[in-house]
Amino acid sequence: MKLEKTVADFFAGIGLVTMGLIKQGWQVKYALDYSDEKRQMYQNAFGVGHYHCKDIREISGTEVPKVTLAHASFPCTNISVAGSRSGLHSGESSTFWDFVRFLHEMGELREIGKPPLILIENVEGFLTSGRGEDLIVALKALNNLGYAVDIFIIDAAHFVPQSRVRLFIIGNLFSFSQTYDEIERIMSQQKGARPQKVKDFIASNPTIKWSLRNLPDLPQRTTNLADIVDESEEWWVKERTEYLFNQMFERHKSQIRLMMQNEYWSYGTVFRRMRMRSGIKQSTAELRTDGIAGCLRTPKGGSARQIIVRAGFGRFDARLINACESARLMGASEYLIPQNISLNNILFGFGDAVCVPVIEWIAANYLNPLFNELNSMIKASQRAA
Repeated sequence: MKLEKTVADFFAGIGLVTMGLIKQGWQVKYALDYSDEKRQMYQNAFGVGHYHCKDIREISGTEVPKVTLAHASFPCTNISVAGSRSGLHSGESSTFWDFVRFLHEMGELREIGKPPLILIENVEGFLTSGRGEDLIVALKALNNLGYAVDIFIIDAAHFVPQSRVRLFIIGNLFSFSQTYDEIERIMSQQKGARPQKVKDFIASNPTIKWSLRNLPDLPQRTTNLADIVDESEEWWVKERTEYLFNQMFERHKSQIRLMMQNEYWSYGTVFRRMRMRSGIKQSTAELRTDGIAGCLRTPKGGSARQIIVRAGFGRFDARLINACESARLMGASEYLIPQNISLNNILFGFGDAVCVPVIEWIAANYLNPLFNELNSMIKASQRAA
């Protein structure tokens, strides 16, 4: 038996995890999500035949083909610091347990078996949800299925001009539980992807079956916000831009005025938030000018739409970030955006996705080496038999 680079992509969305894995030689045999608009976008980009538009709670592991890797980006609604924080056992985030159920049901079928590798993605808030208990319970559930686990955090800003911090879990069925000394040695060598809060979590949970791997330093980003701007998009009319300007704190207005004095364009982004301004809680335009966009969101309300601004040559312009720019911020500039899907649904798809070069980096530096090691182990055991 030899493992193949095959994947089942749960909560597949519009397919940005699929895109990242394909770029590193993986083949997605099964993709699942419940949104028809996401299905249309996915199939427009990656073809038909393997995407299933169903609620994960309504299907079983018997419907999933044999694969080497199972990926799940389950909803963050109930564990995000921006959400309800009601926990892993409530609301949409409870679908994590359906992913666990899938793995168990696949393991019950000898002709299929559990995937030897799993990859899980969610918001950084998973680390602290329920005072850390949600993540502990989740990791122990994976241990109970036979998976030794590893965790790390990556900010997409290492790859693209967008601040997007995410927690990743990788599990495998072949590793022995590491000793405390082995864990300490690996963590002492790690910096970027395992910040201190991750190291502290690992160190404070020795009963979890860990399988940590050395990770290289995260790359330094080579692009900034100006590189993703779609110059063909029209800017707002003067009155609308002035209205946005007047919603800013005075310090942000001063920053815009300085930028306007330059003989070149400077770019920034704005989110509208309810803030105390002039002694009144009101909609406030908060400016960011460090060359990085804020984290793309799903546009469920007007405040969730991120605004891009430019200033220079005595001018100040503003408008909403468009679909093309959203794709670029997710490292998916080549993504085929369909013409028959509403802009809101397109933006929802990108805001609910995983940054492509982050997945590429994980595949190149973790999944592919682990895959090769597992195949070598299988080959050695076959020779011994």
